[in-house]
Amino acid sequence: MNDRGAPAMHALPDGEAELTLVVRLPWEDVARLGQEAGRLASQMQRPVTLDEAVSHRLRSPRTAAHAKPAGEQPPTVTAAASVSSLPSRPPAEQARQAIDRINGTA
Repeated sequence: MNDRGAPAMHALPDGEAELTLVVRLPWEDVARLGQEAGRLASQMQRPVTLDEAVSHRLRSPRTAAHAKPAGEQPPTVTAAASVSSLPSRPPAEQARQAIDRINGTA
């Protein structure tokens, strides 16, 4: 891990901890987080940052659906629903399309 000068974790007065992370994500995932931020902003009636959307997503019970007891297999994903089955596009095109989706202009 790279030391960027700031502590990676510190305690908050409300009893929670705040972590500082750098995450590399495909543009499709960034677009999904933007959509999540939009849904959350609509529910909360205020602007929501991607940080808040990630925090909300991590706290929601449905994200733990992959944590099954030993021996259980997760359901298989069809090729139509898999992002990896999409044809590859140049990074600039992926970025443009992700930004369009976030802005709602796609």
